[in-house]
Amino acid sequence: MDIDELPSFGAPPRLAEILSATGLKTLYPTQEAAVREGLFENGGSFVVSAPTASGKTLVAEMAALSVFLRKAGKIIYLVPLRALAREKYEEFTHKYKAAGMKVVQSTGDFDSEGPWLAGADIIICTNEKLDSLIRHRAPWLGHAGLIVTDEVHLLGDGHRGPTLEVVLTRLRYLNPRIRVLALSATIPNSIEIAEWLGAKLVESDWRPVPLREGVFFNGAAIFNDGAVDWVPSDSGLDALDLALETIKQGGQALVFVGTRKSAEALAKKSLPYVRALLEQKETEELLLLQQKILEATSEPTRLCKKLAECAAAGAAFHHAGIIYAQRKLIEDAFRANRIKLLASTTTLAMGLNLPSRRVIIRDWWRYEPGMGMQSIPVIEARQMSGRAGRPGYDKFGEAVMIAKNKRDEQRLFEKYIKGEPERIESRLGSAPALRTHILASIAGMFTTDMGELMEFLGRTFFAHQGGAGFLSPIAKDIIGFLSEEGMIKTDGRGEFKATRFGHRVSELYIDPLSAVIIREALATPKEKSPFPVFHMLARTPDMMHVPVRKKDRDEMMEVFSVHASSLLLPDEDIYLTEDILSELKTASVLMQWILETPEENIVNHFGIGPGDLRTLVELADWLLYSSGEICKVLGPKEAARGLGVARIRVNYGVKEELLPLVGLRGIGRVRARALFDAGFPGLEDIGRAGAGQLAQVPGIGEAIAQDIKKQVQGA
Repeated sequence: MDIDELPSFGAPPRLAEILSATGLKTLYPTQEAAVREGLFENGGSFVVSAPTASGKTLVAEMAALSVFLRKAGKIIYLVPLRALAREKYEEFTHKYKAAGMKVVQSTGDFDSEGPWLAGADIIICTNEKLDSLIRHRAPWLGHAGLIVTDEVHLLGDGHRGPTLEVVLTRLRYLNPRIRVLALSATIPNSIEIAEWLGAKLVESDWRPVPLREGVFFNGAAIFNDGAVDWVPSDSGLDALDLALETIKQGGQALVFVGTRKSAEALAKKSLPYVRALLEQKETEELLLLQQKILEATSEPTRLCKKLAECAAAGAAFHHAGIIYAQRKLIEDAFRANRIKLLASTTTLAMGLNLPSRRVIIRDWWRYEPGMGMQSIPVIEARQMSGRAGRPGYDKFGEAVMIAKNKRDEQRLFEKYIKGEPERIESRLGSAPALRTHILASIAGMFTTDMGELMEFLGRTFFAHQGGAGFLSPIAKDIIGFLSEEGMIKTDGRGEFKATRFGHRVSELYIDPLSAVIIREALATPKEKSPFPVFHMLARTPDMMHVPVRKKDRDEMMEVFSVHASSLLLPDEDIYLTEDILSELKTASVLMQWILETPEENIVNHFGIGPGDLRTLVELADWLLYSSGEICKVLGPKEAARGLGVARIRVNYGVKEELLPLVGLRGIGRVRARALFDAGFPGLEDIGRAGAGQLAQVPGIGEAIAQDIKKQVQGA
């Protein structure tokens, strides 16, 4: 279908013109099917279930443009990850700014109703951010006309699924007329999701670049179309040999492995082989990339240097232990065809537009706590395989799984190549998943008694799948917990009302159990060291916990002996369980960070990545802010100041003596320490010094010296 035909199917007159300005001329079959099913008609929701790269996003863009041009309300575009929000924001801004569409993204600050978002036409946000905005009853939400939810099959994800499910249920509960457009990978029960959303289903198995899938064993990749590809053993590593063959043919390879160390090791091993295949111009461009990676942080770690070294040779690795800025550099370089081989954990399996000629799934087993080694789900393997095939570059894409023996070869073919992906099952039916959402429902006055609460829960996907009977006893237990902990009150008529404490906990977007832990810890006498506060944060379910290795145990026991008297540990935890040791290690990482221990030393000593450290700092910042707000409600109010100081120290990773300096723009913990040690411990000292004196301090230089002088004079 040509886009000139869209007006005849109800599209606003300018829509085809706007799409044409982006270079689009014709629609893919998936997009045409949605148009013919009534995409441009007023009202009506859709579920679009199709393979990766089949054009689902453009269906959402056409629906969004239709709403925008008709002034039929705001568009909310939901994504599961911040990186995806950034990618969509950049893409939509580039394509539709000229049409007058104002695109914004919002992924942080969970304690705000986001008034600045009221001026936007399309708001791209994570599921959690939208949940927070609903809790704050952001007024502009009433003007939403369309909600697009990307990766709706994540309803079956234990971590992200419950929030997505509650957000969709809540919006449809508050505004039955809102249109929902859900985008999904191909799944067996897409009809069931469409029925739950009251939506039409558009299904397709078409891809712009055909995908063939196969299994590699004993030198040969056998594909589902009958083709056999014999691969020479250049390196002695199956995954690397498969990647090198693709690069020699002008393509790129994306290799999925099970662990961070495996990703790093494979990239490192590939360096001499990939480097030999580069042209002179490519080598020069990669040297610039190497420099950018090193400059992305003020404290380059061993991992950072390893990544930069690999990137300079046209190979790289990608996992959550790498800081965000460096991950983005690698992603952009891969899109630009500068990085030829990318070894990754599952961080790239979801959503990000990083296609390659060949996807290689080397590790299809992983460790699951309490269950041991388990094979990955079929739907996850399909998500990885879907990254294969670069539109505009490749005539076909290949996804290859690696078997270690003949038995595995047969098993991989039957389960992953020929088999169906798993049904999507709701993960809402548990107390931890429901606890925060039930409090939010009561605090937001969305439900005022058990009848209304059960009516709301009866609209969830969990209830639609036949689980309504299981929700009532769970909900009653949670109501009892919230009442006992002083977050809600129930009157004689059985009506709920959130207390000031409960209302604030809901707004802060923390688990009610986290609030209880914080309240109890703040009421316990403490030593002057911030360590007990960090341990308090580590005990909450909202905090990331650093895994404990065997080599950490003795050190953590020593840490416990030093701080035991001021830690919040119930009597039954007299034995140092694995969880408690992990909490102590998490608190120890944060403690070393604010003591200005070099980042390299922290990540090496505790066995974490720089990206993990950044995540810990972000979570600690959020929880310290929340703790301070709880202090304002419950007391002791004097503790709020100490929490505020701890929060600033965590943000910058500094001792208290550097706080005046890190408030200056462009001065992080490394430069602040250099200024302090050079005899400039405060703003007055900087004010009295000449710019030339400041420029002599290591890491400062003339430009920064002039800037901080202006800042101090302005203050």
